[in-house]
Formats: sequence, structure tokens, C-alpha cells
Amino acid sequence: MKYLITTLMIMTVTATMAQDGKATTIKNTFNRQTSVSIRIESDPAIIWKLLTNASDFPRWNSTVISIEGEIRKGEKIRLKSTLDETRTFKLKIKEAEPEKMMIWGDGKGNRVYILTVNKDNSVQFSMSEKIGGLMFPMYAKYLPSFDESFEQYAADLKREAELIANTKN
Repeated sequence: MKYLITTLMIMTVTATMAQDGKATTIKNTFNRQTSVSIRIESDPAIIWKLLTNASDFPRWNSTVISIEGEIRKGEKIRLKSTLDETRTFKLKIKEAEPEKMMIWGDGKGNRVYILTVNKDNSVQFSMSEKIGGLMFPMYAKYLPSFDESFEQYAADLKREAELIANTKN
């Protein structure tokens, strides 16, 4: 059952994903979903290593101030983002399939990462975050837009992964 729910989440995320590094946001009464997708000319192992090395995140990702903890299934992390430098997000790594997908989140929402190898051996990186719940309408107006941050995150990951891939060749 858990696998089916995860698969349905991934299918929903993939179907609504923005392409070419431009974020899109879909707003509803009880939730908001922001998505971005970008083609990266790199090996999925390089991208996965970047996405799961918590202490290295601030070096290459300009949207992250810090991440404490280990990014692997079942673990909890503490993330500080440039969107709200005063807040520490306490997140659980809910699912992780190396070099393919990862889901982390809290009680208000989940962020889904998907790596898909293209026919030309590049990787389509997709990231989507859905936040919401019954209380969402009461605090939604206080949430900043994620679009610019998601676009920067994807661009930073692309730049770093391709730099690493090019230095290996």
C-alpha cells in the first residue's frame, strides 16, 4: 500500500511538473504545489550525491543556509532556508530510492525529488513541494512564493552536477 501511495504521488508530481528550470505553482483552497524540472547533463550518481550530502549543501546551493543530520530514509534533518532565515524546518526523509527519488517533509507538506535518465543519458531533475491541510487557508497568505527559490535550486544543482561531470571527463 505504501508503495502504491508513493507511486501515485510521483505520478501526480511528474504530470504537473514545470519544465526547463521554470517553476510553476498551483494554488487551491487547502494546498499549494510548486514544481520545477530541469535537464542536467550529468550522471544520476553525481546528482544523488549532491542531494544527499547535507553538510555540502550550502556550498553549491544558494537557497540553503544549512542542513543538519543525515539525508537518508528514516532520518530527520534540520534545514535553514534563505526563504525564512529565522526558521529551522524539522523534516523527515520519508522515502529514498538512490539515484531515482526521495521524499522529505513534515506534517504540513512533502517535497518530492525525482531523477529520470533520458535517452541521451542526461538526467531530468524534478522537484515538487505540496503544502497544505485544513488550516492552510489561515496561514497561506503568510507564505512566500517558492517559484524563484525553486528555479535557483534547480539552476544551482545543474551547474554543480555538470561541473563535476565535466571534470571527470
